[in-house]
Amino acid sequence: MSEFPGAAARWLSSTSNRTFVLWPVLLFSAEAALQRGAPEIRFWPLPLLALGYLQYRVVGNYRLREGGGGPGVEIPPERLVTGGPYRFCRNPMYLGHLIFLAGLALALQSWLAAAVWVFHVAWFHRRVREDEARLLALFGTPYSEYRARVPRWIPGLF
Repeated sequence: MSEFPGAAARWLSSTSNRTFVLWPVLLFSAEAALQRGAPEIRFWPLPLLALGYLQYRVVGNYRLREGGGGPGVEIPPERLVTGGPYRFCRNPMYLGHLIFLAGLALALQSWLAAAVWVFHVAWFHRRVREDEARLLALFGTPYSEYRARVPRWIPGLF
């Protein structure tokens, strides 16, 4: 039992665990409590949840294969990844998280879930700026040129 707090803290420290498991459970439960019963789920946004999760998972596997390093930000990539989905967007994995959370807010029609999405937009934007500083220090000019060529978030917009 003494290992449980450490294991729980490690599990919670994973952004993907929080996005794809914890937030859906918490938000569904909160909406059930607020509505005094199971919330009505809109089905049309559910493909956004699938798209967001699949984007995160497929792009993550691509990044690990092409760039090396670890699955998180603690172990940086060994090689700069600029191909595949990274030729359109510098942060497709983080974008997958945001697509998933947007789908969750729409499926639940929840202002609380929308607030969680807005918080994560700001949180991921701050995290990206920190990642960019690390990648610039690690890869120098090639990363700077990549950053000038490829948008941070949405291809063709920003």
